[in-house]
Amino acid sequence: MTLRANRTYKDTVFRMLFREKENLLSLYNAVNHSDYDNPDDLEIVTLENAIYMNLKNDNAFILHDYLNLYEHQSTFNPNMPLRDLIYIAKELEPLLQNDSLYSSTLLEIPTPRFVVFYNGEKKQPERRVLKLSDAFRRAEDEPLLELKVIMLNINPGYNQEIMAQCQTLMEYMQYVATVREHIKKGPIEEAVPQAVDECIEKGILKDFLLRNKAEVVAMSIFEYNEEEELKKLRASEFRGAYKKAYKKAYKKAREEVYDAATLQERIECIFELLQEYGEIPDDLKQKISSQRDKTVLIKWHKLAARVDSIEEFEEKIDADV
Repeated sequence: MTLRANRTYKDTVFRMLFREKENLLSLYNAVNHSDYDNPDDLEIVTLENAIYMNLKNDNAFILHDYLNLYEHQSTFNPNMPLRDLIYIAKELEPLLQNDSLYSSTLLEIPTPRFVVFYNGEKKQPERRVLKLSDAFRRAEDEPLLELKVIMLNINPGYNQEIMAQCQTLMEYMQYVATVREHIKKGPIEEAVPQAVDECIEKGILKDFLLRNKAEVVAMSIFEYNEEEELKKLRASEFRGAYKKAYKKAYKKAREEVYDAATLQERIECIFELLQEYGEIPDDLKQKISSQRDKTVLIKWHKLAARVDSIEEFEEKIDADV
């Protein structure tokens, strides 16, 4: 598998677009309902070489004492708060390099804001708050450490007010939708150039695509292939681990495979397994989402990997009640 190969293109299409200060300021204004008009007020602080555990932030910038970390994702990742915790620590290091943490004077830092722009094909709400405390093994009403990430769904039909205020984001969403439509009709190597040409013809990101056509095509193909490989890897790892657990060491495998996951991760895994058999009924989704008993979710997780239909899963969990 070549997923971990050296990536030739350090940028993504999203990152390229919002590397330009004018576009980034427009996006900030749309998200925060502000009307700043001077792109030069933006201080770009993205750490170009800050890669830890294969993590990299898309856009980091300071504007009027707010340190903003923006990330685009086409696959839902419940670990974003933990990723941002690692990244923000590295981001603050150079900002404080001339100050002493042992000083008796309070050191002020920019107020952090964390935003994820999600456009994956897996259904997600319009707006969702991801919390670091969701990953804590022992839940507390008022955790002493917390980090919240706002996830905004930018798929067609979602967050239309933000789209209306940021034309670049709107056109980026249209570009992604066009690529996906062409991929349904033919191989990726043909679909992406066709999608780019269609967007240029329709005036979608026209100037940007004309300037960067070759690079955009290459990046879009890479991003799509990377996403597909990640899906295969996750499915393969889970099924392989489950098979090993069932045959050899149930207790040990449960610790390795299940105990490391948060409640939300378990729920997401159950949804992913069941969605292979079609759309999950809303009442069943609600039943799974509202379950907070770790033991029950582990049982349902295993069951979802063994059943042959959503109906069979629902019958068996109802029979256990």
